[in-house]
Amino acid sequence: MLTRFFSLVAFSLFMASQALAVELIMVEQKGCHYCQKWLAEIGPIYPKTPEGAFAPLRLVNIADGPPADVHFARKPVFTPTFILVDEGKEIGRIEGYPGEDFFWGLLEMMLRAKTSYVKPDGAAASN
Repeated sequence: MLTRFFSLVAFSLFMASQALAVELIMVEQKGCHYCQKWLAEIGPIYPKTPEGAFAPLRLVNIADGPPADVHFARKPVFTPTFILVDEGKEIGRIEGYPGEDFFWGLLEMMLRAKTSYVKPDGAAASN
């Protein structure tokens, strides 16, 4: 019983550290129609999804450049640009917002290809 408890605690700590290591940065700018559209359509539900739990969202203004603790592989040109980072280094990106259906598919493909992300059993599609 005690062994099972410690195993569960160790697994929980491992999952928490994994989730904190990966984040999704949305590079936006004032007046960006597609940024506003994403924030209206996806923004409210994103943190409630398996993807949002695994890769929490951080908003960054394109004029400010990358946050001090993050290194982008190249400068973002378009807004919105969604940059997937792991331990502060870019590992993937989605440029633009192609709509809700395409966004979820592209995000899931990127997470599966670039991280240890696995959609939980029984989880509904996020879109």
